[in-house]
Amino acid sequence: MVTPVISPASTATKQLPSGIGNTAVLSLLSSLFFTWGFITVINNTLLPHLRSVFDLNYTQTTMIESVWFIAYFVASIPSARLIERVGYKKAMVMGLIIMAIGALMMIPAARLPSYMVTLCALFVIACGITLLQVSANPYVAVVGSAATASSRLNLVQAFNSLGTTLAPLFGAYLILGRSNSGTAVAGQVLTQAERLADARAVQLPYLIVAAVLVLLALAIARFPLPALHAASRRASREERASLSLWRHRNLVFGIPAIFIYLIAEIGVANLFINFVALPDIANLNHEQGAHFLFLLWGGMMLGRFGGSVLMRWMSAERVLAVASIGAFVVMLIAALGTGHVAMWALISVGLFHSVMFPTIFTLGIKGLGPLTEEGAGLLIMAIAGGALVIVQGWLADTIGLQLSFLLTAACELYILFFAVWGARTNDLRAHE
Repeated sequence: MVTPVISPASTATKQLPSGIGNTAVLSLLSSLFFTWGFITVINNTLLPHLRSVFDLNYTQTTMIESVWFIAYFVASIPSARLIERVGYKKAMVMGLIIMAIGALMMIPAARLPSYMVTLCALFVIACGITLLQVSANPYVAVVGSAATASSRLNLVQAFNSLGTTLAPLFGAYLILGRSNSGTAVAGQVLTQAERLADARAVQLPYLIVAAVLVLLALAIARFPLPALHAASRRASREERASLSLWRHRNLVFGIPAIFIYLIAEIGVANLFINFVALPDIANLNHEQGAHFLFLLWGGMMLGRFGGSVLMRWMSAERVLAVASIGAFVVMLIAALGTGHVAMWALISVGLFHSVMFPTIFTLGIKGLGPLTEEGAGLLIMAIAGGALVIVQGWLADTIGLQLSFLLTAACELYILFFAVWGARTNDLRAHE
């Protein structure tokens, strides 16, 4: 697999046009992280809405999110090859346009309404986000020193979390707040006419999203984004032929760490509103629940800004270990507790999850040298782990929604293992 990424020692900044520095480039990249975070988390308010519109069980509801993350597996390699052919800048513009097309597809999906067309529209949006992920995540690593890569990626991921924090408010106001299901009391049965009206409530939000994506694509197309040298994007075939990815322990254990982390993050976010609507938890309606979801993502945003600073004087491995222990404890409380204690425990997991993805990613590619591009591509493909949120949906239908969060607690233990042992690097290049 060839994924055009980075050699940490490369220096893309040498090609910066006059007057354009690292700060300007990082600001642009931060806007991309914000955008795909915002659009991804709109799903968290969309899922309980679609569950009511199409009368879905939890397994069918989480299938929507599974389709979203299957796109990461399907589109990752084609995205990498596209980037190699057209470059990072054009790929980012194309990713935004693909996302805009998917957002516009939500309009006929709402008017029909059609569960299958909705799945197709979300799959197209996710393919566009995959193209942005494959290009932007590793690109951040070369805009500055390799020694501060974890800190830098946590910083731009904080802007991703800013998008995820604002998205529930957007969804609560324009989707749940304008629908019968979003404002109904628990257990209320909607008429067919009410469901049809609810389905069409998503048209305006996704029209706004499509317009913003097109404007951002135009802005990026005009920005003098520095191109990487070919040698920085891809090691020579001869050099790679004598090396092996699978002899790097941090990558071998980092791939499942990303995969498993996504199961935890997506399960919490997608089932949060339904969780706080339970009578013995908080007994909230869906619109009210979306406002508390804002706090969960807000904690993730604050944690990433804080983690970016903390990792300048504490090792990334130690920060990740502490975060995984904290996440395990609060998930046990959420799964076994009751009332507002369980609700606030689930909210607080956002703070502990905040540093996990960017830290696992940078630890996973650490020390890969000329194999960094292939390693980073595999880590991006591992985001497809979010598709297994359907397992938690099945557990929610089988043993109950609250107890299904024991799966999340188990995921945190693997992250702890990776932080303590799996993330250790060993420089094998001298022996290969």
